[in-house]
Amino acid sequence: MYKLLLLLLPAFAAAQTNPLWHEEKVKNYLPHMTWPEVQDLLGRTDMVILPIGAIEQHGPQLPIGTDHLAAIERAKLIAQKTDVLVAPILFPGQSPYHLEFPGTISLSSDTIQRVYFEAAQSLIHHGFRRFIILNSHAGNQYIARYLADRLNQETEAIAIDLDAATETAGATKSATFDRHAGVSETSRGMYLFPTLAEPQNATANHVNLPPHLQEMLPLVNSGDQVATLIFLAEALKPVDTGKRTSTKEMTATGAWSERDTHEATAAQGRAMTTRSVDASVAFIDRWKRLRPLEPLSARQKYDPPKP
Repeated sequence: MYKLLLLLLPAFAAAQTNPLWHEEKVKNYLPHMTWPEVQDLLGRTDMVILPIGAIEQHGPQLPIGTDHLAAIERAKLIAQKTDVLVAPILFPGQSPYHLEFPGTISLSSDTIQRVYFEAAQSLIHHGFRRFIILNSHAGNQYIARYLADRLNQETEAIAIDLDAATETAGATKSATFDRHAGVSETSRGMYLFPTLAEPQNATANHVNLPPHLQEMLPLVNSGDQVATLIFLAEALKPVDTGKRTSTKEMTATGAWSERDTHEATAAQGRAMTTRSVDASVAFIDRWKRLRPLEPLSARQKYDPPKP
């Protein structure tokens, strides 16, 4: 009878807890950590990854949280290979051009940078000094750079836009236009958060661009940097700008791609993510060598409690 009770105990305990909870504790992931664990990590590193994503439509095959999840999951993978704190701050980003699709949430650039800046100030107070901004949504790129500049100019911390530092190590080039919610992004989603991706809902896609942008497209596909910069300055902009380049005006599916997203595979996503994570880890480890960690006593301006 006693042995039977021992066998039934785990099932009984599980029945008494949240049936929807399936998350496991991840090393160096701030929401999962206790304060003594953060204090211990501060003795090994002063580095923080700030993932910046978005809550926006990603076609019929990917969740609205794709950019948020992609930034966090990539940051977690990096933090398993080199000691760095992963500190998610916000779910939404700047996505006004997706607002015609239900579920998209968009914040102003000023709100986003202020929230991240003030969050970073809290972490600076605890002794973190180096910030790695990991942006997974192109619409946030200028916000990420401004945030890095504010931290560098206004605090004792040092901040770097990681995507700019590692360029596009995880990206793949295609002769066919393939960007938001296209084959590459769907492949990454299938690898990073497989239970949320729904590749069975993938579709063939068509992008309807204003004529002058359509003429520019072959140059963009070929990797012409000048053409790409000019193209993206005008494309993917809110309806009220009159540019006729909001997502809904360009594509019925929400996927900004000329490729059939049925081509996406988790294997492609794994390869892209591995290249990106490895490049990020190499960059972080070199930064650690170039600027050795200062003693914690020099970084914490107060006497923290003892665990």
